[in-house]
Amino acid sequence: MKNQKRLTVVIKLGTSSIVDEKTHEPLLSILTLIVETAVKLLKDGHKVVIVSSGAVGVGLRRMDIAKRPKYLPRIQALAAVGQCRLMSLWDSLFNHLRQPVAQILLTRNDIADRAQYLNAQNTFAELLNMGVVPIVNENDTLAVAELMHLSKFGDNDTLSAITAAMVQADYLFLMTDVDCLYDKNPRTSPDAQAIEVVEDIGSLAADVSQAGSSLGTGGMATKIVAARLATSAGVTTVIARSSNPGNILNIVKHVEATEQTNGIAPLATVTPSSSEETLSSSISFLSLDGEPRAPLHTRFLPDPEPIRDRYFWLLHGLAPYGTVYIDEGAYRAVADKAGLLPVGVVDVEGHFAQQEAVRIVVVKRRQSPAAGEENYEKIEPAPVEVGRALVNYSAAEIARIKGLRTTEIHRVLGYADSEYIALRQNISFFKRERSRPVTPSLGLGTEIQSGIANAA
Repeated sequence: MKNQKRLTVVIKLGTSSIVDEKTHEPLLSILTLIVETAVKLLKDGHKVVIVSSGAVGVGLRRMDIAKRPKYLPRIQALAAVGQCRLMSLWDSLFNHLRQPVAQILLTRNDIADRAQYLNAQNTFAELLNMGVVPIVNENDTLAVAELMHLSKFGDNDTLSAITAAMVQADYLFLMTDVDCLYDKNPRTSPDAQAIEVVEDIGSLAADVSQAGSSLGTGGMATKIVAARLATSAGVTTVIARSSNPGNILNIVKHVEATEQTNGIAPLATVTPSSSEETLSSSISFLSLDGEPRAPLHTRFLPDPEPIRDRYFWLLHGLAPYGTVYIDEGAYRAVADKAGLLPVGVVDVEGHFAQQEAVRIVVVKRRQSPAAGEENYEKIEPAPVEVGRALVNYSAAEIARIKGLRTTEIHRVLGYADSEYIALRQNISFFKRERSRPVTPSLGLGTEIQSGIANAA
């Protein structure tokens, strides 16, 4: 297609979209449509990445096991069996359309090292330039559940968001067994309205207490977390129904047409009642009986000032091993592009070594603490984690030099590897400023629900 913008699209499929929850048979109808959709996107000049769950589910079918076991080594063994069959299935389906695919298995440890992160990023780039469809999954055989905070992504929603950021995708589609988010549960409330556009996830009051399917590890809550992560990297994130994968093409065309007209395309909307008049345009509603020009979906708009590359890796590629508490003056200095000096550090928690990741938390320093009292107070209502950093000193070393001037480091430690606790290029902040209108909470009785909260 001439003069069409070339996009990178990441499509994430949960286990419930790949295998039947009861029989564990592959859902060939959905998988075939996903393959056809991916090939159509490629023919239109776009690039496609698929993040595929389902290894354990396919392994259960191959080994004729009725239920997902609880014993970790058995789950990992089933993942090893199932991953072979799953990749063979994808390769066979794509081969019918003469489309080459590649397998990429990741764990969090694979990207915690900066060099390995860049190697993975370069591999993705080369595969996409070659016209290959990378098929990504977490390496469940190596990722250890007991060390989830260190070695696992926790669910493939998070993995898909990190993948989307790595390839600097334009779109991330989180395919699930619901059309979108609703302001009420559509199963119990006939007047439920669909929410199409979310501008500020931070103010989205969602009821997502239920988990995913019995085979998966995700749910609607993990999709909202993934959307928050992906949109911070500048990726438009969409929740859509996996049984209608052809909608991916229609949604992309609708959004691209919307952007060309510098606004949201006309939709069949519902006029708010008097109790809803305070809602701003931060959320757009679709009538369930209307005929919208785009397929039903929820779209999370990307941050106009995205966090990318090294700063994204610092925030989301590394697992923190501890916490460094800094005062407000140090926070202002670091936010103004200075490094973190010992004088601005008031406390440290955890056990970590040099060049390991830590949380950065802002606290108020007490001017004259009483005997036995901490020299700081945590900002209410809760400590504020503002970012992450790679530190130049271990936890034990920081505990000895906190609050000191840089000229005193050598006297206390006997050496001074750096005048900074962390260099500015090794510090990355979560965004706190509002760059778009705030999405209001819908209030009691109208909390946003996932509709069917057991999505995977």
